[in-house]
Amino acid sequence: MTAKKKETSKLPGEDRSVRVDKLRNLKALIETAKEVFATSGVDAPVREIAEKAGVGLGTVYRHFPQRADLIAAVFRHEVDACSDAAAALVAEHESAEALALWIQHYADFLATKKGLAPALRSGDPAYENLRSYFDERVRPALEMLLERSVKAGKIRSDANADDILSAVAGLCMSAYSGDREKTRRMIGFFVDGLRYGAKR
Repeated sequence: MTAKKKETSKLPGEDRSVRVDKLRNLKALIETAKEVFATSGVDAPVREIAEKAGVGLGTVYRHFPQRADLIAAVFRHEVDACSDAAAALVAEHESAEALALWIQHYADFLATKKGLAPALRSGDPAYENLRSYFDERVRPALEMLLERSVKAGKIRSDANADDILSAVAGLCMSAYSGDREKTRRMIGFFVDGLRYGAKR
């Protein structure tokens, strides 16, 4: 005698719908955490983040048992956005313009990172792989943009990714004090310097 197949109440496509909802909640949670951290600092109440994201407190702790897990997720999310922007910009702009726009995007990322900096320097194990994650995602994106711009004769050939990442970080540290427009002007001057001496 064969056992009857256990019936379930699941509808076709229900699993996929649940997964989509979970991913949507997770994205909303990370985006909201980024905004709250930027305005209230990384010690902002988790309940505030949950309420603004429209999810329950249990959802936050299910995905991120420790505050450090959420902070690390925000950092990775911003790294991914910075890296992914390179291909999107190349598809819509000529090489040097794509590079210039990406550098501004990178500066915006640094503004987010600045808000997370106190936590990231704490030595928590949750953050130990973030530097390598940054290098693996952001550096290749910049190198691709640079290579295209140099080949097109739009950017000086002695420019390299390390110099650009360091220079933009330095500009953001010295100029960014709540005045984002000032930072953008400074970076615009820096990009003009990259164009100077290009082989045309």
